Amino acid sequence: MGRTSEAKDKLINSAIDLISNRSYSSVGVQELCDNAGVKKGSFYHFFDSKKELTIVSLRAMWDFYRENCIIPLIESDLSLEDKFDSLLHKSYEMSVNSKECNGCLSGCPFGNLALELSTQEEEIRLVIENIFREWIECFEKIINKSVERGELPIDTNSYATAQSIIAYMEGLSLMGKTFNDPEIVKNLGCVVRNLSICSCKEV
Repeated sequence: MGRTSEAKDKLINSAIDLISNRSYSSVGVQELCDNAGVKKGSFYHFFDSKKELTIVSLRAMWDFYRENCIIPLIESDLSLEDKFDSLLHKSYEMSVNSKECNGCLSGCPFGNLALELSTQEEEIRLVIENIFREWIECFEKIINKSVERGELPIDTNSYATAQSIIAYMEGLSLMGKTFNDPEIVKNLGCVVRNLSICSCKEV
């Protein structure tokens, strides 16, 4: 039973590695299996298709990011500025690590796949949409907590502010990937903090 579970996890990690760093269309089932060290027959024991594996991998990536990067911020007593400074520092570290390991910045896997597949694979698009909705809701909780603490005005539109921050972070990720330069993430990241402070107002 342990071996079965291990093979499935290896396939998920293989998809995270290959599809995140390249693209969905450039990676085939055989390469995913070879990279995982798993036989192709085992692949179809766990997954009906590459699409299904990709969906499971997207959820795994989001769960890891949420639990390790976002939930601690929601539960933290840090100021709003310090929370986003911490998040941006982690984003910068991940960008540096991506450059060192792969020779290039991979960018945001959710944004990458949304750009590549949103007009082709509706099921994957919906999964990514739900991830972004959950992401917005997480940031909304952070914004609401800051409103309660008096760090932001009472008429702050928490949902719109959260959307704006994530939209900027996705653009920042795209710029870093385009220029293959982690310093862009570091140097322009301060705007995320400013967006959170200069919050959207309720209308």
